[in-house]
Order: sequence, then C-alpha cells, then structure tokens
Amino acid sequence: MDRLRPRQRERLVFSGFTKAEIEKMEKLLVESTEPIQSKEFCQKIARSFSASSARAGKPIVKWTEVQSWFAARQKESTSKAPSFTDTPKDQSPIPETCPLHNGHQGSQSLRGMGGKIPDLSELKFEAKSSKDGAWYDVDMFLTHRFLSSGEAEVRVRFVGFGAEDDEWVNVKKAVRERSIPFEHSECNKVTIGDLVLCLQERRDQSIYYDAHVVKIERKTHDIRGCRCLFLIRYNHDNSEERVRLRRLCHIPGQQSR
Repeated sequence: MDRLRPRQRERLVFSGFTKAEIEKMEKLLVESTEPIQSKEFCQKIARSFSASSARAGKPIVKWTEVQSWFAARQKESTSKAPSFTDTPKDQSPIPETCPLHNGHQGSQSLRGMGGKIPDLSELKFEAKSSKDGAWYDVDMFLTHRFLSSGEAEVRVRFVGFGAEDDEWVNVKKAVRERSIPFEHSECNKVTIGDLVLCLQERRDQSIYYDAHVVKIERKTHDIRGCRCLFLIRYNHDNSEERVRLRRLCHIPGQQSR
C-alpha cells in the first residue's frame, strides 16, 4: 500500500477568517508599505482581528495563520500558469486557468453535482484528494474532461498548494460545496449517525477527513463555549477518536438523522 502523501501543518492555510477579515487582508496585500509576512506585522493584524466584536465566540486568530494566508496569496500571484499549448490531447480545450468566480466554463464541469448548475460566484468548494483521501479547499478549477465512461473529472488546485499538487478528481464523488465549521451554539444540531468533516490532528499534520458520529457526551457549556465530547469514526480507516465541536464541520446537503 502506498504511503500517504504528507501535507505539513505549516502549509495548511487557516480557513476560519471572516469575510471582512479576508477583505482587509486583500487590501493590505495591495496597499501596505510594510513587509506583510513579518512577525510583527502579522501579530498586529492577528490582535486586531481577535479583538473585533465580529469574532466573539470564535477562536482567536494566530499570527502564524495570518502569515500563512499572505504567503499563500503571494505564491498564487507569482506562480506561472501552465501553458495552454502544453494541454494533453485528452483534456477539454478550455482555458487552462478557470478561477471559481469565472462563470460558464466552470459550471459545465460541475453539472454532475446535481440537476441545477450552482452559481460559482457565490459558492466555494472542497475536493477529496486521491493521494490521502482527505478534503481540501479548492482554489480554482483549471480544466475538465469526460472519461470514456461518461463521468466528468476536473483538475483542481488546492488552496495553499502549488501546481505540483494539482489533481484530477471525480466531479460526483470528490467535489462538493465547502463544509462549514460548527458554532459553539450549534452542538445540538449534531446527532449520532451524522456524516461530518473532522479535523484529524497529528503531531506533524492536521487534515480534514469524513467521519460519522458514533456517540455524544453532552456537557454544560462554559465561558470557553461547547464542552461536549463527540466520539467519531473516520471513514478512511475506521479509527475512532473523541473530539470537541471545534474540530467538526457541517457538510452541506447532509441531513441529521
């Protein structure tokens, strides 16, 4: 059996920023005269975000998470897009870079997700890597193709990763709307048997995997938020673990049992 491809913790991009925080960083990326990846600058931004009333009840922002976000955005802006002339014959002849907010071309490759074509300008997606079976946020859909079986595949670029980690994934089985972290007040929405996305934390990496809720220990909440414990069973290896709500995400389209 092939070893799982390592995805180092420091390469993961924190995805818990609010829309306002992202807009602020996007603006700083363009206008700031300070070195945006410096520790001092990122600490200042992280403190500002954590002190905001909009982050009440949410985890504090670490300066390393801000730094990782800036590093990923700068890498994206400086990376060279693949040449269209190098496109293999079995790929569909559409532009090689097709960001999520580009309309019709991306929509064609997502028809397999359901009868109604989603509005890509409003939705964000995640895709399941064939290398380790984990789910990662999609930065953009690069191109698409149809197999002889009629199934559609898209080539995706993951947030925080470069072209060397691009993958072909099955549209129906490995692409879905991005999962949403549960708020502390939403623990009552999690029930036994639910399919959730769970952050598996290890010493050298933190990766999101599908899992089912096996048992729930309801506990009184305190100033830290939800203190309930959830026994989950990971789908990829059937291992079990007790986790807090902060590590669970709701998968859009999944109904509680």
